[in-house]
Amino acid sequence: MSPRAQNTRRFLLLAVVAAIVGLVIGLLIGRYGIRSDNDDYKITGISETFVQDADPYISAEIMDNINSESIRQYLRRKFLLLAVVAAIVGLVIGLLIGRYGIRSDNDDYRITGISETFVQDADPYISAEIMDNINSENIRQYLRELTEHPHLAGTDADYKQAKDLQEFWRSVGLDETFITPYDVLLSYPETKDESKMNRIFVYDSAGQVVWKSALYEPILDPSENKSNVVPPFNAYSASGDVSSTDLVYVNYGRVEDFRWLAQNTDINITGKIVLARYGKNFRGDKAYQAEILGAKGIILYSDPEDYANDGEATQVYPHGWFLPESGTQRGTIFRGYIGDPLTPGYPATETAYRLKENGTNSVVLPKIPCHPIGYAAAKILLSYMSGDQVPASWRGGLNITYRFGGPLKQSGWLSLDRYVLLGNHLDAWVFGAIDPSSGTAVMKEVSRVMGNLVQKKKWRPRRTIIFCGWSGEEYKLIGSTEWVEQYIKNLGSRTVAYLNMDMAIEAKKVPNPDETDTRFKTVYDKWMNAFPNADKSRPRGFRLGTLSDYAPFIQRAGIPSADFRYTYNRNELKLPSYPLYHSKYETFKAVDEFMDRGFKCHRASGQVWAEVARNLADSLIVPFQVEDYAKKLKDGVDKLDNEFGLLMKKNGIQLELLYKAISVFAADAADFQERAKHVDKKNPFAIRSLNDQLTLMERAFIDPEGLPGRPLARHIVFADSSTNSYADAIFPGLIDGMFEIEGSADEERRWDIVKKHFSVVIHTIDSAASTLRDVSAFMPL
Repeated sequence: MSPRAQNTRRFLLLAVVAAIVGLVIGLLIGRYGIRSDNDDYKITGISETFVQDADPYISAEIMDNINSESIRQYLRRKFLLLAVVAAIVGLVIGLLIGRYGIRSDNDDYRITGISETFVQDADPYISAEIMDNINSENIRQYLRELTEHPHLAGTDADYKQAKDLQEFWRSVGLDETFITPYDVLLSYPETKDESKMNRIFVYDSAGQVVWKSALYEPILDPSENKSNVVPPFNAYSASGDVSSTDLVYVNYGRVEDFRWLAQNTDINITGKIVLARYGKNFRGDKAYQAEILGAKGIILYSDPEDYANDGEATQVYPHGWFLPESGTQRGTIFRGYIGDPLTPGYPATETAYRLKENGTNSVVLPKIPCHPIGYAAAKILLSYMSGDQVPASWRGGLNITYRFGGPLKQSGWLSLDRYVLLGNHLDAWVFGAIDPSSGTAVMKEVSRVMGNLVQKKKWRPRRTIIFCGWSGEEYKLIGSTEWVEQYIKNLGSRTVAYLNMDMAIEAKKVPNPDETDTRFKTVYDKWMNAFPNADKSRPRGFRLGTLSDYAPFIQRAGIPSADFRYTYNRNELKLPSYPLYHSKYETFKAVDEFMDRGFKCHRASGQVWAEVARNLADSLIVPFQVEDYAKKLKDGVDKLDNEFGLLMKKNGIQLELLYKAISVFAADAADFQERAKHVDKKNPFAIRSLNDQLTLMERAFIDPEGLPGRPLARHIVFADSSTNSYADAIFPGLIDGMFEIEGSADEERRWDIVKKHFSVVIHTIDSAASTLRDVSAFMPL
């Protein structure tokens, strides 16, 4: 080794030793040697340490004392300088760590003078007062008022409900209320010119009409007799007249139904009209599958097997809660991103850039007509159909032979900048007594109770509670999505959770909480009995897809979200939804007489919703359990492994890497929960830091690039399926990617997409794990 190299080595060693000595000295001095006379002073309510500003003279003194000649001399003695600098850096770091980074249980001087207001926990008496004051009769009266008239999105009646709700919130003492308007694309059916209204005709061979569908559902109860009832339609359907000599029955119109039809029959739906029943998947996916396979149009109906208990007259509306034969389910068939179709990803404000409705750079809207009918009309259409009988799994509840079809037989406050949001939509396809007005009625009662407590100065929540009423939900979650798009930066940094209540109740067979089944004392006990999880350790919660207004909060902004409702036991009643869903007969009468007499289930829903909101808004530490997230992640990989594990391994994807990432996340989650137990509850800044980690962890699962082929679906773990917007999925990008590989003509490219997204999933979980680590040591060693 040359003398020059030996000298270099000595100087480097000297620098390392000097740095270590400086660090140790700094630690000792910082920890035990530095104390000022002002360390224990206080101003009423808060330590001066937290509010003193920087010394303005220090900046000038630093700048004036920087000497160029000194710098030149330092450069000539670079190796000696290296040792000196290392020692100084070590000393400074040691001082800083010793002074500010090491704390023992006796270091109370750092937070001397903190007002008790900052660290006090929730008042335990407020919870009972909120719960006790929620009144069933109030909710009943609210629902009667809300369902007096139809209130379709974008109509004057819809706006009036928004104004009435704003006035109500003012009257109950909420601090501020706002109505935020958006200019969005909605679709409405023709209601004045009967010749242009939606209708289905069957013609004989001479071209004479032998049957035509009704324009409106008949009036079955006087409360439905309103002039502004919208006729049955599917929003965003293509307009126009289509005809075919062939009508083909396609079961539920799922991907697997169309695939089965192609593989097991010689029926080609190209150029034909198809008939599908509601249920199992999103109606827009039914129309889309028919469109891409070449169908001219699609007719949707609600089969009595799914919605009417086989149509027993004594059980259907107006005598019961099941759907009558004329009941017709309305709904959107727009499959695009949630929100306004013309301004995807951005709020539909006056200055927004809008896609065209037609031509180049236009929004993708359905290209074939789609029209809904009741099951009485569907029975008539089925009676005209020819062809072979369908398999047993395709048969519905009508007393008729189900055939595939073909040619017709006759042709034819302390944290005021942290928000807890409670929301529900206001618009309804007709009267909307269940969806959404049962939820709106409950929201009014909860806001009344909380507002009164604030007005009487009995309570003010630690965090801001915001009540939200949306419009345009039925068209594709438009109001909530536009609002999230407009305020996503604010909401993403400040929102603790969004709590949705689209429907307070969804079933008749829900025991009134205080009347039946004395084995269960609480709603939680009943929930646990009806829907236990796999190991029966707790009740099961259903994952969120895009069924309601929680979707933009969780899938766009990464805000923890929940949806609340009383529902039926789906193990006993094999129903896709409550039978009167989106029909004209979803009225106050149906709820008041058949579904919740006395409105006790509404009251229980309100109590649960209010208590969850109060707990999130009032608790000193936000009551989230991050360890539960790790369990959900593992469940998702287990399912992925069971369905696609062997195929993925064969093509070079190692699920072991995903399991490893989840294991690291689980360990960090467990460590975080343990640290949370021992946080200094007298230190408001430690509490704030902990709460930020709890609430922002969900954001770590948002990928700004979105899922493969779906850039506005950004949550890597929880999202709806690309083939069924109603269905939810864990790791949807991987599930959809594997699903699309089957039968693909471009298999190699599909595998590349899956492999790339697999790496994104692992990176996302690793990133989420880092958010749970100590804020000063988030990078692994």
